[in-house]
Amino acid sequence: MLVPYDALLQLPSATMNNLIKEYLLTQVEDGSFSDTDEQVYISAIERCKQLLKQEVLVVEFSEDDESIAIKHKEHLSR
Repeated sequence: MLVPYDALLQLPSATMNNLIKEYLLTQVEDGSFSDTDEQVYISAIERCKQLLKQEVLVVEFSEDDESIAIKHKEHLSR
């Protein structure tokens, strides 16, 4: 089930940022931002927020395992 963007806006900012951080960690090879400049990390979070607003990235809730994740629209499970 997709979570509408308007519903995401109701989340506390810390929750939204943690969800984005989890997504970003899946996108880097070593699974960490330890060698990444803080400004690059902040920019990546803002870029994710823009992509969510544009619905290029979406938030999917899996009822099967009760998990939530950001995914690229093209990678949604059918």
